[in-house]
Amino acid sequence: MFKRHFFIIGAACLLGLMVVAAVFKIAFSDGGAGDGKGPRGPGAGRGQVVAEVVAQRREFADQIRVLGVARGRRSVNITSNTTQLVTQVMFADGQAVAAGTPLVELQAREEDADLIRTRAQLENAQREYDRYRILAERGVAPRVMAETAETALKTAQAGVAAAESRRGDRILRAPFAGVLGLTSVTPGTLISPGSVITTLDDISGVRVDFPLPERYLGVLPVGAPLTATTDAFPGEEFNGRIALLDTRVNEQTRAIIARAEFPNPGNRIRPGMMMRVAVHQGRRQSLAVPEAAVQYEGQGAFVYRIARGETGATAQRVEVQTGAVEGGYVEIVSGLANNDHIVASGLNRIQPGAPVSVEGEAAQRRAPTKGGARTTQAARP
Repeated sequence: MFKRHFFIIGAACLLGLMVVAAVFKIAFSDGGAGDGKGPRGPGAGRGQVVAEVVAQRREFADQIRVLGVARGRRSVNITSNTTQLVTQVMFADGQAVAAGTPLVELQAREEDADLIRTRAQLENAQREYDRYRILAERGVAPRVMAETAETALKTAQAGVAAAESRRGDRILRAPFAGVLGLTSVTPGTLISPGSVITTLDDISGVRVDFPLPERYLGVLPVGAPLTATTDAFPGEEFNGRIALLDTRVNEQTRAIIARAEFPNPGNRIRPGMMMRVAVHQGRRQSLAVPEAAVQYEGQGAFVYRIARGETGATAQRVEVQTGAVEGGYVEIVSGLANNDHIVASGLNRIQPGAPVSVEGEAAQRRAPTKGGARTTQAARP
């Protein structure tokens, strides 16, 4: 019995010692990882690998960027000035037409009858005038009768011209060369004044009106070059020029309306397209970093600069003022210096002041290699 109790007590003591040893092991392990006294440098813990880049000067275009809507060089709605039935449609949707091309013919029964009547009156007036002219030349009839017949002839001629004009109004023609739009009009359709039959646009060239701040009037004269882009053709630029400046500056916006003209080979730009216009003022050198290296917060922006010291490197959050964005790079107006080393990506995984290390830095000190991008490792907290 005594031996049995002794065995149970011994087993309990052994189990207790094992538990205490395990607790001490966990405690010392946690302390070593969390007191910051463990080994530092490459390989000290696992972290997120992020690219490192150097802030350097880069050429930027000095531009004014505004939005505008493309319009045809000339545009018009084809309408009628009277209420009448359509008897003939003489065009196809999307057809390119020359100036004066007949498009639609309206019913013209009254005009046709009036034209027949006035032409008959003209023939009669012509006969009367010829007869009295001959008689007056022979001295048989007074000259005043010939003059009266001549007046009647001119009146009849005017009547025919008016009737022909009214008849001609029943045929709607293209006022200029261009491309026709879609139509729902067919023979038998009753149209009224103001009803749009179709549209006509001269899109051999397009114009874009946009607001230009008044401070640029002295440096952007008529003829200044510009470019435009549109979502319909991503990545493609259209070259144009400032063709006209309005005569007045808007007192509320302090801007003037500028009109740009762009050639349009192939009629690719369509009226109504939204255009992003960039007016070029020149080019300048400025400090720049990749877009991915800049984090935006509220109304500001920041980057993580890599600061190296005796105890290692840390990621310092630096507030920056940004400028233009071009070609995947952001202009840094203030906050960084030339050749500053910054974290290029993974900014959301880094805490301000977090220790970082550059992979292979020790090896590079022993054997310098060619310049290039290095990677940094942010130590996890």
